Amino acid sequence: MSEERITEVEAPDGKTHTHTTVITDKPRSGGSWVVIALALLVVAVIGIWAVSSLGGAEVAKDNAIAEAADEVGNAAGQVGDAAQNAANKLGD
Repeated sequence: MSEERITEVEAPDGKTHTHTTVITDKPRSGGSWVVIALALLVVAVIGIWAVSSLGGAEVAKDNAIAEAADEVGNAAGQVGDAAQNAANKLGD
C-alpha cells in the first residue's frame, strides 16, 4: 500500500511551491540472511583451508624432528659399538 502526500507552500511574494512525498509500506525483503549465510560459508571455507595447510606443515616438521632424533640415536649406537670394540681390543 502506498500513500501520497502533497504539500503546498506559498512564499511571501505569492509564488506557490508544491512538494510531493510518496510513502510505501512494503514488507522487508528478507534477503539479508542470504548475504550472512554466504559470508559464514566463505569464513568456514577459509578456516578449513588454513587448518589443513598449517596442519600439514606441522606434521612435516614433526616427522623431520623424529627422523633427526632417530639418526642421533643410530649415531650414538655406533659410538657405543666402537667403544665396546676398542675396549675388547685393549682387553686382548
